[in-house]
Amino acid sequence: MRDVYEIMKELNIKLPEAPAKGGLYSPAKRFGENLVYISGCGPIIDKPYKGVLGREYDREEGLEIARNAMLNVLAVLEREIGDLNKVKQPVKILTFIASDNSFEEQPYVANGGSQLLADLFGAENVPSRSAIGVNVLPGGIPLETEAIFELKED
Repeated sequence: MRDVYEIMKELNIKLPEAPAKGGLYSPAKRFGENLVYISGCGPIIDKPYKGVLGREYDREEGLEIARNAMLNVLAVLEREIGDLNKVKQPVKILTFIASDNSFEEQPYVANGGSQLLADLFGAENVPSRSAIGVNVLPGGIPLETEAIFELKED
């Protein structure tokens, strides 16, 4: 597998600072031999997001929102493991999308995060995924993503 940071440089991707915790939980939790669970991350990096898909945001804006949430997931992961090159593969992501009742394109929106993982870790390593429409998310954010990653053997 190629160096993740070289790929990020080629794609002009810069990880944000890992977001601060918003409650009593672990942002990252290691379990099993080589698995890391990343708690849900929202999309806020350089601008605020508030609202729901299908009302304040359309499906194309949703792709960027999902990508930003995944950037925050990766920032938390990097803080936990020190080097994203230790990732063998993303295993599972779960994306919650605050949606208007008529909005039914949650899987399309979640592609924004999935595509980022495919770009960085290879299309053959795209994780399993669920994209769930919800009524409201904390702080009125439109999207939150959590993830499980498998690390390489030491």
